[in-house]
Amino acid sequence: MKKLVLAIAFIGMGSLAMAQQTTPQEKEAKRAEMKQRMEQKEQEHLAKMQKDLDLNQSQVDQIKALHEKKKQEMKADFDKNKAERQAKVEEKKAKRAQMDADMKKILTPQQYDKWHAEREAKMEKRKMAMKEKRMMKKPMNAGTPETK
Repeated sequence: MKKLVLAIAFIGMGSLAMAQQTTPQEKEAKRAEMKQRMEQKEQEHLAKMQKDLDLNQSQVDQIKALHEKKKQEMKADFDKNKAERQAKVEEKKAKRAQMDADMKKILTPQQYDKWHAEREAKMEKRKMAMKEKRMMKKPMNAGTPETK
């Protein structure tokens, strides 16, 4: 039993050690690249609309303005709801901490260690699955014009 707990702990620590750390410069470069890609997609979408719907330049300009207005509204909504989202995150953290404290009272130290290690392993497994899912999505969408 102790070997199992130790094995799970080592696996967890090993995967955490292998996780990549990104610097603020890398994050900023990635953000700028993503913004550039989004602008390019928007331009391609407008060009496709202009061709498919036979739009004149005035109509294209009006659509651009409409899209810009929509983006500003979405950003305002996002900023407005940011505090609410943060409160929900804090509430979940508090509930998790309470659950942890309650389990610690109920279980023996060995049982608690095993339960905690299993929970950590499950969380790590979920993180990796989500990361793989994102990686699988990228190649399919990267650089392809929208076909809608």
